[in-house]
Order: sequence, then C-alpha cells, then structure tokens
Amino acid sequence: MPEDRNKRHWPKWLWNILLIALAIGVVQWWQTRELPAGPAPPLAGRLLDGRWVDLREYRGTPLLVHFWATWCPICRAEQGTISSLAEDVPVLTVATGSGDAAQLSKYLEENRLGFPVLLDESGELARRWKIVGVPASFVIDPRGDIVAAAVGYTTEIGLRLRLWLAKD
Repeated sequence: MPEDRNKRHWPKWLWNILLIALAIGVVQWWQTRELPAGPAPPLAGRLLDGRWVDLREYRGTPLLVHFWATWCPICRAEQGTISSLAEDVPVLTVATGSGDAAQLSKYLEENRLGFPVLLDESGELARRWKIVGVPASFVIDPRGDIVAAAVGYTTEIGLRLRLWLAKD
C-alpha cells in the first residue's frame, strides 16, 4: 500500500522540485542582470602581499574573480569554498569596503585564508564591475570574457563546474 501512495505522489514531488529550481533560476537571473558580460572590465592593482596583479595576466586559463567583504555573513560562509578553489585553480578576490590593508590582513590571518586579495577600500573596483551585492563571482574564460556570474552563496562544485566549462 505505501508503494502505491509513493507512486501517486512522485509527479507532485517532481513538479515541486522543478518549481523550486525555476524560482532559484529566476532569482539568480534577477540578481545578475546588471552585471557585466562579454569582455571583463579592467581589474588591476596591488595585492595585500605587495605583488602587482592585472587581470590580463590570466589570459589563457579560466579564472574566478570573486568580490567579497569581511562584514558579509554569506561571504564568511563561502570562505572555505574560495580557499579550496584557490589551492588548485586561478582565483583573484577583491575585498570591497572591508577596511584598510592592516585590518584586512588581520582578518585573513585570523581566519587562516590564503587566497590572493586585491583591496578595494573605496569600492571603486566594485562600482566598475557594477557590483550591488556581495558575494559576487565571475568566471572568466581564457580569452578574457565573462562566461558566468553569480551573486550570493555559490557551492564549490557549482564554481568548479563553471570553471571547467570555461576551458577552451
């Protein structure tokens, strides 16, 4: 008898799953509708460790550009994902509105974060990239074009899949 009930309810479950997936897709589209697409905007500056970085240096390989802030709880929840990715794929992060270099360095040390960080104290880089909320992640293909963008929490597997798909 329970098997018959499950057989009758699976179409309803499937329909509910599809509606939830559609709702998530619509929200993601709405959040990313103003973000840049096509050629990535310029992004260059001095990393916290003193090295100069320019987005153009990453041509030829997929890259994750990740905007975040120390005050953002979703960004904190995603830190482990970004750290894990940075161990084996090119990642460039931009800390926006997160204080000065000393404050940010202390935050990175306290949280044992080792990914490369470009400081955006004034928010100018975020404005150039049309960021209205963090975290915001961009997958840049080997030609320097944005091929995927996401706002809000993104899973490691989701980011890895997007980076893998960005390969030529």
